Amino acid sequence: MTKSHNHDDAIRSARKSLGTEESVIGLAETFKVLSDPTRLKIVLALSRAELCVFDIAEVLGATESAVSHQLRILKTLRLVKQRKDGKHVFYSLDDHHIEDLIRVAKIHIAE
Repeated sequence: MTKSHNHDDAIRSARKSLGTEESVIGLAETFKVLSDPTRLKIVLALSRAELCVFDIAEVLGATESAVSHQLRILKTLRLVKQRKDGKHVFYSLDDHHIEDLIRVAKIHIAE
């Protein structure tokens, strides 16, 4: 059987874009975590300001316990970080890449 067309270059390029299995799993985990509405709301709130658990709970209308649980998940994937100031713990996005991801997604859904 002969090929009627040759897309070897496109196939090679597509395979290369997949990266490592580890990077694909990491990306999938990040999108899975952000697919939860509560966690996404936390990330959106933190894209505007550094907040403590109480403040995040107020913004979301959720309990501090529920917010703390979601923050642990977000911290595990390095989407948020914490900073202690005396007895208070403040949360913010881990880096500007998270803000970029949210910004690009907002542009995509607005189109």
